Amino acid sequence: MLNLKALRVSPRILFAGLVILTAAACSPPPEEEVPVRVEGATAATVNGEKIYVSDVELEAVARGLVPAGKKVKRGDPEYDTVLNQLIEQKLMSQEAIRRGLDKDPAGRRRLEMAEERILGNLLVENLVAEDVTEDQIEAMYQKQVALQQDDDEVRIAHILVATQDEAQALFDRIQAGESFESLVSANSLDTATRMEQGDLGYVSPNDEPAPFPLVIANTGEGEVAPPFESADGWHILKVKDRRSRAPKTREEMRPDIVTFLTLEQVAKIVRRLKAEAQIQQGEPGLDADGATPYRLPDTETGTEDSPAPEGTEL
Repeated sequence: MLNLKALRVSPRILFAGLVILTAAACSPPPEEEVPVRVEGATAATVNGEKIYVSDVELEAVARGLVPAGKKVKRGDPEYDTVLNQLIEQKLMSQEAIRRGLDKDPAGRRRLEMAEERILGNLLVENLVAEDVTEDQIEAMYQKQVALQQDDDEVRIAHILVATQDEAQALFDRIQAGESFESLVSANSLDTATRMEQGDLGYVSPNDEPAPFPLVIANTGEGEVAPPFESADGWHILKVKDRRSRAPKTREEMRPDIVTFLTLEQVAKIVRRLKAEAQIQQGEPGLDADGATPYRLPDTETGTEDSPAPEGTEL
């Protein structure tokens, strides 16, 4: 689980990143701009203005009603709930425009701020698509597994064979119902453990060569892992016992890792943009004390904007 205290980014940037990650309400385009055309199936038409199925799907994901990538359709509770709310939102927006609230200076400024939030949200999506890669996720996961297994002791057993085909055939037999232990003596090349049902005893996962630590992390107590290769040959590994809680799997930890890496990218780009920008607080002639130059926080050493140090556990 993500440990927010381990996030070595500025609380201001962290807050800004979380705000950006939150879906913002869409504002109508300025009159001088050409309206955006959206191709796709129409979910509803409200006084001549369309709400698209893609709008419903995006809103359902943004509200956490369905996971990203899952399709929703008419008749699904999530679809019907979100569509009804979007219809009501459209009606209220149309009524606000009818009353001229979009022309009010305060209203215009709020619409501009909403547009800024949306553009920030698009930037975050772009950062995730371009800068949060599968390689980064995998590297972070391996670090987390190592940290979480520092004090672990796991009792494991294995069957060692020469080829992938042999290992897969034995694994298929285990999956079909044969016991792991019954296959060790007749098949394992490890003479030191062959007569001990492949038992390697209690080990510290991080002391084992790759890919043993990750395989152990992703194998539950009493379960047998799919075949994998090491320098010695092909292994079928069984986790017999644990003296500590198993770390989360890659898929369980993935959302936290993506969030962490995304906020790191947000923090990085905000620091760069601030360093390159001309920013003043206040406005000469309006504030009694005049403008206050904006100063970046010290980022040399030991600051709250520093990146997470090596060995930080999420």
